[in-house]
Parts: sequence; structure tokens; C-alpha cells
Amino acid sequence: MTVWEELKARGLIAQVTDEDEIKEMVNNGKATFYIGFDPTADSLHVGHFMALCLMKRLQMAGNRPIALLGGGTGMIGDPSGRTDMRQMMTKETIQHNIDCFKKQMSRFIDFSDGKALMVNNADWLLNLNYVDLLRDVGAHFSVNRMLTAECYKQRMERGLSFLEFNYMIMQSYDFYMLYQKYGCNMQFGGDDQWSNMLGGTELIRRKLGKDAYAMTITLLLNSEGKKMGKTQSGAVWLDPNKTSPFDFYQYWRNVDDADVIKCMRLLTFLPLEQIDEMATWEGSQLNKAKEILAYELTNLVHGEEEAKKAQEGARALFSGGADTAHMPTTELTDEDFAEEGTIDLITMLIKAGLVPTRSEGRRAIEQGGVSIDGEKITDIKHTVSKDTLTGDGVVLKRGKKKFNRVYAK
Repeated sequence: MTVWEELKARGLIAQVTDEDEIKEMVNNGKATFYIGFDPTADSLHVGHFMALCLMKRLQMAGNRPIALLGGGTGMIGDPSGRTDMRQMMTKETIQHNIDCFKKQMSRFIDFSDGKALMVNNADWLLNLNYVDLLRDVGAHFSVNRMLTAECYKQRMERGLSFLEFNYMIMQSYDFYMLYQKYGCNMQFGGDDQWSNMLGGTELIRRKLGKDAYAMTITLLLNSEGKKMGKTQSGAVWLDPNKTSPFDFYQYWRNVDDADVIKCMRLLTFLPLEQIDEMATWEGSQLNKAKEILAYELTNLVHGEEEAKKAQEGARALFSGGADTAHMPTTELTDEDFAEEGTIDLITMLIKAGLVPTRSEGRRAIEQGGVSIDGEKITDIKHTVSKDTLTGDGVVLKRGKKKFNRVYAK
């Protein structure tokens, strides 16, 4: 099976500009391609994960990836998939986020000996002269055509700022610069980036008379059509300090039955034959498939040791075992307790990250979904003493799948 055939079989490919050309380059290791990452937070998240896996696959086949960090585009903000304008970030915040991205990307991509590049579009975007840009680049863009782009259409009713309207031009300019500086002949990205990517291929054709190509990858959606990688407490991050390896493992262990095989194909490096075999599994066998998915992805992001710990901890909890060694933990301090040395259960749930608000904590308790060391608690005024929480603490549980060991100093 060729690289291209595998990408198709895994369901990774959404749209392409010229399938025959892209297939030939990818299969023969001739592609120098880029994927852009705007530093909107201090960690990559599950939404970036599929792009990183694609880069890794293509690099293994001899192609050369360029990770483009958006130090310049991050100053503007991508309107794609947004119902409102992104919060403006300072240069210092953007630089901090970029530094965090660099460390995480190196886990996936081999940047040694020029096998891959990591570049920052601030190097060319921040020094542009506005009038020169209008004359050299703006003349090649039709406003009428830009307004038909999906990323703009969905914002027209609520309001699209001129700031964001420029984003397509900036992303297109990135492709143009990467083509000239590094011979980058392809751009890959999420399916919501299609219009922006076509802008880049068109700019290269108009300015240089050369062909460049674009391919979008399938967005990571669940069976209900919603983006995966979100929990009640927010995004699922690749940084272990923001989402622990245990919670990362648990996220994938708990995916819906309808999504497990699709995630296997899109995200893991397991052979397709093995995945096709798992696609025939039913009932309790699907739990085994989910374990495999969770282990493989945790191993990719956090390494084998953390993946084993997370798996052991999860198995102990699912089997009702008392092993809390690998469970996520929350340490309470003196300030968390009232004068009488107690803490109420709702506050404990919030501190442990098991609920986002007090009202949700109250509902969870009233509905019988909260327990302490296996004992169900339905009293919303229930309190726990500091003495009870010293030492190993207690296992606080919400629902069947969310656990946290809470202890006091």
C-alpha cells in the first residue's frame, strides 16, 4: 500500500487541489509541505494532534515537513470556525506560547539535520510595508471571491472586522514566502482552512507562474458532528501540566462506541489490518478497543512509561480496585478549609476539576452521581474534615468515569 493509499484508507484526506500531482510527490518523498500553528494558547491540544500525526506519517515516508509558527498571524487571529473575534494577545504572550509549542512538536517531528524545519512567520509579516503589500499582494485578491469563502460567510451576520478580513491574505503570503525561501510546494491543514489555502496556491501562480498544491485533512469530529478534544472543563491539552497523562488516557478510553474505530484510523500508527479486525468487535470487546486507542495515543504524546501508569490506574478504577498511585490528585491547603477545619463537597468537586461550577456540583450530588471512597453522597451540604483528608486522602468520584484523589497536607 502506498502512502497516499494509506492516507485515503484511514479517512484522512478531505479536499485536494490536484490529486495526481500530490499523490506522486507524497508517494515518492518529494513533498516539502507546511502546516501552520497559530500560538493561541501555551500548549498544543487535541485539535493539533491530527496535524502532527500527519506530519509524522509523511516524514516517515521521506517527505519534508515545515512547522510554521504563527508569530505574525497570531497578532491578527484566524476567523475560521469562530462566531466572534479572538482575544488580542501581546507579543510577549505570543512568544511564550511559541516557545511551548516548539518543545511539544519535537516529540512528534524529527527536526535534526534539516529533515524538518520550524519557522516563524513573524520573520516576514511583521516587517511588511502596508502600501507595498497592497500593491504587490492585494491586487491579486478579489473581494467578491473572498466574501464567498466559508470562513467569512459565517461571520457576515455577526460582524467581520477588517483586521480578520486580512487573515486570508496573510496566510496566502506565508505560502508564497515558504515557496520562495524553502521550496515548499504543498500546504496541508484542517478542512476549515480550504479557502485560505487556495488563496496561497493562487498567489504563487499569479506572482511566480508556478504550481503549488493544497490538501485538507478531515476534521476530528465525533458521531454527532461536534469537534472532539473538548471536555466540561475545557480543551484536552498535550501539556501534561494542563491535562495529566491519566486524564488524557481517560478521555480516549471514554470515547463513544461509534467513534473508537474512526479515531484508531485517523490518529494511531497501528496497521490498518489490525484496525479492520477491531472494527468487527462488538459489546464488551469495544472496551478493549478503547483501551488500545487510549494507550496508543497516550504513548505517542507522553511516552510509554506514562501510558502504562495511566492504563494501570484506569484498570484499577474500572475493576473497583483501591490502587490510587496513578490517579490524578488534588492537594488542598489550609486556605481551602473553613475555620472549623472542614470543606464542603461542592468545593471539593470544583477543586478536583470534576465540575466547572457550584450549580453543576449541586446537580451532580442531588442526582446521585457523586461518591467518596465508594459511598454515594446525596446531601449537597455534606462536608469533609481535614483529618479525613490527611495521609492518602479520599477518592472523589463523579459518575462512572471521573475520579480524583483529594488529600490535605
